[in-house]
Amino acid sequence: MIRKKILVTGGAGFVGSHLCERLLNEGNEVYCLDNFFTGQKKNVLHLLDNPYFELIRHDVTSPFFIETDQIYNLACPASPVHYQYNPIKTMKTSVMGAINMLGLAKRVGARILQASTSEVYGDPLVHPQNESYWGHVNPIGDRACYDEGKRSAETLFVNYHKQNKVDIKIIRIFNTYGPNMHPNDGRVVSNFIVQALQNHDITVYGEGNQTRSFQYVDDLVEGMIRLMNSRDGFTGPVNVGNPHEFTILELAQKVIELTGSKSKIIYKPLPSDDPMQRQPDISLAKKELDWSPNVQLEEGLTKTINFFKTVI
Repeated sequence: MIRKKILVTGGAGFVGSHLCERLLNEGNEVYCLDNFFTGQKKNVLHLLDNPYFELIRHDVTSPFFIETDQIYNLACPASPVHYQYNPIKTMKTSVMGAINMLGLAKRVGARILQASTSEVYGDPLVHPQNESYWGHVNPIGDRACYDEGKRSAETLFVNYHKQNKVDIKIIRIFNTYGPNMHPNDGRVVSNFIVQALQNHDITVYGEGNQTRSFQYVDDLVEGMIRLMNSRDGFTGPVNVGNPHEFTILELAQKVIELTGSKSKIIYKPLPSDDPMQRQPDISLAKKELDWSPNVQLEEGLTKTINFFKTVI
């Protein structure tokens, strides 16, 4: 077996830490790059003894030089609490990070995967969303720093591919949850679990009838690795998410049930630009990657609740 050298930016984050572990388990040499804005060293502490794992503190807005075969570009805060904290930095991470990593891929001839997002579809007028849909995004809204940053990164990837023949893959990630999520990241699954475990009121925005599709992190990592190693010439973008749709209210009730919590559900006004519906059409992932999610909501939530019990 040939041991690949693989760079993961944002590797100490929620998704990145799971990806690093999986890539190491498959016998690769993994360089984990993180500036620890939202990533946490404790997510990868258990990997530090592995001689084929290297943790490097670096911000992707500055150029980085390394010999590598593959690059997974995950660096960017992904929850509204974090990406709205410093919207200019969020945009710079998406845009400058893409330029720097694409420059690296071009120099060393590496294949590079961009972690894009379902947020490129904005508040969609088409349901479910497939990859040919252009999206419905407010470019000056509160969430635009993330949405437009990721849209710009996709543009850069496609143009580096067309102009410089860089070998690219683009994945559009839908709502993902699991162990190693930041307890304060403001995403709905972690919010509900943390509130339920502390028997606090569970906050639902609007009437709770907005829908999301939740995929467990192991399913996402499987999709990422399959896309990275997919056939030459297939660049994506490809949706990776769980097409089973749940209302936010159903999620809150399920979390209360699984935690045995005494929490009550309370309702607050809906934030601006919050999409009402989000559901992936995954027919392209099924066709090209032979991928579909395996972990159902109850099983994934149980694992995630058990993780949060150890950190709260």
